[in-house]
Amino acid sequence: MESLLSARIKPLPTHCRQIHSSFRPKLFLQFARRLDKGGMEMGRCGMSFNPIAASVQPIEGPTLSKFNNTSPSKEALELWRSANAVCFDVDSTVCVDEGIDELADFCGAGEAVAEWTARAMGGSVPFEDALAARLSLFNPSLSQVEEFLAKKPPRLSPGIDELVKKLKANSIDVYLISGGFRQMINPVASILGIPHENIFANQLLFGSNGEFVGFDKSEPTSRSGGKAVAVQQLRKARGYKTLVMTGDGATDLEARKPGGADLFICYGGVQLRENVASKADWLVFNFVDMISSLD
Repeated sequence: MESLLSARIKPLPTHCRQIHSSFRPKLFLQFARRLDKGGMEMGRCGMSFNPIAASVQPIEGPTLSKFNNTSPSKEALELWRSANAVCFDVDSTVCVDEGIDELADFCGAGEAVAEWTARAMGGSVPFEDALAARLSLFNPSLSQVEEFLAKKPPRLSPGIDELVKKLKANSIDVYLISGGFRQMINPVASILGIPHENIFANQLLFGSNGEFVGFDKSEPTSRSGGKAVAVQQLRKARGYKTLVMTGDGATDLEARKPGGADLFICYGGVQLRENVASKADWLVFNFVDMISSLD
């Protein structure tokens, strides 16, 4: 865990800065920008913020018939009910959108970036290559990211807020482990009441004039196998007996490795990636199924 924590708090070079977002009590989003020791404030903006409860289309019968894991086995159900910690992917799982695709679309490069996202989530290219390629297509500036966050509130998947509340009521720790960016995931965590220290994600970097200069490659989630590393180190540090990973992509499936997640639940309610879904311990299309199985 020490290596994971050190990666998360590693000081940025003086020529790079990161944007932080946090919530006031009534979901008012505020952005504050400060330089390292110069004490100079880059500016801030505030706005009322309302998450959007999204809807998804039901999966057709013929598609469901391809899978034999839409009902949990006895072993999978026991693991789910005995979990000490549950980790969620964010894009196309907790939220109905792929955050980088939405940001790219906002910046005018949506279609090209979405093609790369499909390849990355399907596991056909290394995640780090796909991440760098996607960002290079539109190089988002600090001002563009701030404007995007102000105009595009998170769209939560149906039932995720109830599921998180249920898990917390059962004293189960909840984490967000994502290949997306902290700038876009912090608001999601705040809506769901998940501590920001329970987020493991990537970080956009900006220069002194707010220009895009890259992303923090020290984050485990910035490369293939990174979610598995994050889960393994998290489990070792916290001593969780049973840990569950929930997501839709190949990087989420990777987390089910020795020393990692005991159970992988594939959420196919937004994106159904058949090569991932077929290998899951349990395939769900509605978070209600996960909630009801805890009773």
